[in-house]
Amino acid sequence: MFVPTLLGAAEPVDAGWNFAPIILVALIAYVWVYVARWRTSRREGGARAAGYGRLALWLLGIALLAVALLSPVDRLGEQFATFHMVQHLILADLVPICLTVALTKHILRPVTRRIHWLERKAGPFGHPAFGVVAYAASMWIWHIPVMYEAALEHSFIHTLEHLSFAAAGALYWWHLLSPIRSRMRLGGLGPVLYMASTKIAVGFLGIMLGFAPNVLYDYYANEGTRWGLSAIDDQHIAGVLMALEQSLVMGVALAYLFIRMLSEADEADEREERYGAAPR
Repeated sequence: MFVPTLLGAAEPVDAGWNFAPIILVALIAYVWVYVARWRTSRREGGARAAGYGRLALWLLGIALLAVALLSPVDRLGEQFATFHMVQHLILADLVPICLTVALTKHILRPVTRRIHWLERKAGPFGHPAFGVVAYAASMWIWHIPVMYEAALEHSFIHTLEHLSFAAAGALYWWHLLSPIRSRMRLGGLGPVLYMASTKIAVGFLGIMLGFAPNVLYDYYANEGTRWGLSAIDDQHIAGVLMALEQSLVMGVALAYLFIRMLSEADEADEREERYGAAPR
């Protein structure tokens, strides 16, 4: 589908949908597996084990995944740096956040031992520090002009790019939001430093893109003006969007972690008072 520019002149912008069968099947499978396990957990443990809010978050995460891979965002990303950036941020941040928070200890019970086994086998690759490096590196590497343009020009490389963003994002947010207590769990100020170091590094990349004096990607420059938007303006919007999203996500996540820390501290105080009052 071709849509006209907002300024009135017809420009060949492809805003069609991408109904790739393999993606559709995968999304349906993700929903089916989660809903089946969610129903079992709710029957066994009630709302605390599997609340409707968790189910809504999982469905939201799958819907966002569909937006990134099936909706016009995918094809528009091949023509606009801004839409390409939206796709990257959905895959690396929004989807893994929703899917990870949707999980509970009860829902993960059948695979908890396997997860702990994988953490032990992963060695240094399972450490939170590697999550920081993987997340920041995936963003920086794929925004190097030669890598960025290779992904736009070759579908196989584009798929690898998507997989790397999704994998790095899943690993990164797992260390922060996992319901399973890991032997390398972040404690104290760990979550704050973990978030700040990563988001500042990636936010700086966004600032560079947002204020670069020249177009960094010839692929978009060769496309000319679309929707009345020049390549340099498109790049600037994409960069500012990245920087703002990183700041917003960091602020919301830190607020969430702070509230969770206070809640855990209150629970610890209650346990101490209860056991302290018990006769010896």
